[in-house]
Amino acid sequence: MELPHCKDMSILWALSCFLLLGGTYSKECGVPKIPPVVKDYNRIINGEEAVPHSWPWQVSLQDFGFHFCGGSLLNENWIITAAHCGVIVGNDVAVLGEQNRSSNEEDVQVIGIVKVVTHPDWHPPTINNDLALAKLASPAKLNAHVSPVCLAASEDVFPGGQKCVTTGWGRPSTSSNAGAIILQQVALPIVGETECKTRWGDDIKDAMICAGGAGASSCHGDSGGPLVCQKGEPWYLVGVVSWGSGACDVKSPAVYARVTYLRNWIDQTIASN
Repeated sequence: MELPHCKDMSILWALSCFLLLGGTYSKECGVPKIPPVVKDYNRIINGEEAVPHSWPWQVSLQDFGFHFCGGSLLNENWIITAAHCGVIVGNDVAVLGEQNRSSNEEDVQVIGIVKVVTHPDWHPPTINNDLALAKLASPAKLNAHVSPVCLAASEDVFPGGQKCVTTGWGRPSTSSNAGAIILQQVALPIVGETECKTRWGDDIKDAMICAGGAGASSCHGDSGGPLVCQKGEPWYLVGVVSWGSGACDVKSPAVYARVTYLRNWIDQTIASN
């Protein structure tokens, strides 16, 4: 298994080419002011355009205006993304509140990155523990278009077959090599570990969760973005887009960093930084 640097196009899409102030999380997490409407809830490969600003935690990580990875806002100061995205302090920026990447009319927040903490057990050869936290240079201004996602708890269980949603600006179809201009969304079923190992074998580790394989998939450009599941009204971050089929095969489950397995590290890192 070969992991490309996130800002390059390569084979296994290690999916992009492949507590809040002072340690407390927002009580207003996971409930968009503009409710999402998800077909079948259908289809980022075989996806659909999201209702504008209905996923207010979605982040576009950019390098001199070039979108290379997604992320999710955890609080005013921190975003979560994939380790393989390779976010560079002082160079890359987080763009919040964006829907249409070609529009100059959106009231987006462009914020620099002052610190990146990569999971200490991140292992590029196996793409295991594919998680990083990035601290914003200034606090995000929370509003109807920008607000944090909730984090799944360590003890939460998301069974195979449960419908969840992933979002991003990755390739919108297998016939396109370019990323999407409008934020895309797709409902995907969680795939149980046994079923996922039938496709990927021992490449699947405890810090991974699988979803998709039912006619839709994350793809190049979606790396680091959210896989969220709804419990009651709030949406919870369950996975971070990590890797999958090089061809973005919609019949193969994609692989995400498993938030429940990595939650303690997330909490400890934010509290101590």
